[in-house]
Amino acid sequence: MANDKKIIAVMGATGAQGGGLVRAILADTEGPFVARAITRQPDSEKGRALAALGVEVVAGDADRPESLDRAFAGAHGAFCVTSFWEHMSPDRELAQAAALARATRRAGVEQAVWSTLEDTRLRIPLDSDRLPTLQAKYKVPHFDAKGEADAIFAAEGAPTSYLLAAWYWDNMIHFGAGPRRGEDGKLTLALPLGGTKLPGIAAADIGGCALGLFRRGAVAVGERAGIAAAILSGEEIAAALARHLGEPVGFYDVPFDVYRGFGFPGADDLANMFEYQAILGEEFLRARSVETTRALNPGYQSFDTWLAANAARIPLG
Repeated sequence: MANDKKIIAVMGATGAQGGGLVRAILADTEGPFVARAITRQPDSEKGRALAALGVEVVAGDADRPESLDRAFAGAHGAFCVTSFWEHMSPDRELAQAAALARATRRAGVEQAVWSTLEDTRLRIPLDSDRLPTLQAKYKVPHFDAKGEADAIFAAEGAPTSYLLAAWYWDNMIHFGAGPRRGEDGKLTLALPLGGTKLPGIAAADIGGCALGLFRRGAVAVGERAGIAAAILSGEEIAAALARHLGEPVGFYDVPFDVYRGFGFPGADDLANMFEYQAILGEEFLRARSVETTRALNPGYQSFDTWLAANAARIPLG
């Protein structure tokens, strides 16, 4: 019976990671948990769709800390995630993360899972010229604020597990990161990898990994679980795309400074992210493990499986 199950309060329940966790809990019909979907707009189309599936949907907003107390009340666990790309303000993201951490402590949840990333400044200080400094106090803004919040979860949050995701393959659909057709009619995938490989995962599978951490319970408290479904070179990504698109796809390893100059919102942040990964090399790759992903979410998708379902959705213009 659902009433006998433990509630996992899921922030961002209508987004990629939170939505994936809600669906993973729904699919785990014999499991010990039930999802409570937290969203700023319960009456939105996505909120109503979750309610139609029998999910409890409640209002909660990390910009309004007082709203989180009701959202987390009575929950066994809380999945905490922020969405940098909605506002692109690392300071706001850090404030949101701090509000989430403190709300998990106030609510007395037994386990929080915090979707985080590395604070790149711990390896490349602000005064280093190895990466440009952005907004005066960040190297990779969408990484650094999350990483900085880790200490807040450790000191002021509920017992916390830390989940580090990899590059979303879905960025090729929604973020314009897929192959493009040139004037010669040929497809080219252009990413600034600096000759290194790229850890990747389907966004939907991150939620299943979060569920795996909740199932591990107290054993996973304090654990940093870095996940990736595959670690591929640019050429390997392009070859897989070619198989599923039915035509050749070339790969162009864009110089980091060229990528920064593309000028779209966040281009400098993303270029720094890719360059940080290249600077750390194998150290960065070791932080995201296919084996960890398999242990937490045995049903995760390979890149080929994901492409079989999604290649037709990738815009090629």
